[in-house]
Amino acid sequence: MSNAPDAPVEAASPVHDDGALGRLKDWMRRFDSAVVAYSGGVDSALVLAVAQDCLGARALACIGVSPSYPQRELEAALALATRIGARRRIISTQEHLDPRYVANPANRCYFCKGELYRRLSEVAGEESAAVILDGTNAADLTGHRPGYRAAQEHGVRSPLAELGFAKTMVRQLAMKINLPVWDKPAAPCLASRVPTGVAVTPGLLHRIEQAEDVLARLGFREFRVRHHGEIARVELPLNDLPAAFARRDEIVAGIRAAGYRFVTLDLDGLRSGSLHSPAHGQEPTPCPA
Repeated sequence: MSNAPDAPVEAASPVHDDGALGRLKDWMRRFDSAVVAYSGGVDSALVLAVAQDCLGARALACIGVSPSYPQRELEAALALATRIGARRRIISTQEHLDPRYVANPANRCYFCKGELYRRLSEVAGEESAAVILDGTNAADLTGHRPGYRAAQEHGVRSPLAELGFAKTMVRQLAMKINLPVWDKPAAPCLASRVPTGVAVTPGLLHRIEQAEDVLARLGFREFRVRHHGEIARVELPLNDLPAAFARRDEIVAGIRAAGYRFVTLDLDGLRSGSLHSPAHGQEPTPCPA
């Protein structure tokens, strides 16, 4: 996995979707009802918005809530669902009670997503929904994706991936229909901050959430607080490092208050998979949003 910094979100530009939005709507109209696995990220938000447009009240946004999903993300997702006009339902998932998930193996996402899709299957049955949809896009099909295997086992459909839409197209379509999250950075679950093999517990996830809330309150938009025992390793885009040094005292005090003894700022910047160099093995690719 590359150690290069995450690519910046592409700037707004004229959209030339070549009928992509129409194709997505045509795909959606094949079903008379749907449950959408919705997190508030651009991918699932696009799927939900189009489902709402095509199916109306027969589309239901389902948000899976667990210790790995930050409260600030839940609040933002609910606000966006309201803006879209979609029915929504919060479901609690219990992956943190599964010892296979807690052990945090390389395929941890398989157990997490398996629990989510099991619960969504129950909701789909209660709603008599024709299909369960998620926000997986075409680019998500590359790399190590144990969560996608769980989706396939539960019959979940991925319209963006099936139509060949990668992230750039997803952002363009979201911008075209005025979704405010069109340029929202990726937000992998909190468990992705924990090195493989280190137990993922609700208490640890809460500590990481509190530490990252500090950065959010200070106005940073993209960040990761990587857990290394007593050490919190803060990753920010390289362009944000000067601002981080300027707010050093606030960052250190806030993250220490969350329970870390040492606070470090990674001069390599924000990058996917940084917990896992080749010597440490492969990190599961973050689940789509």
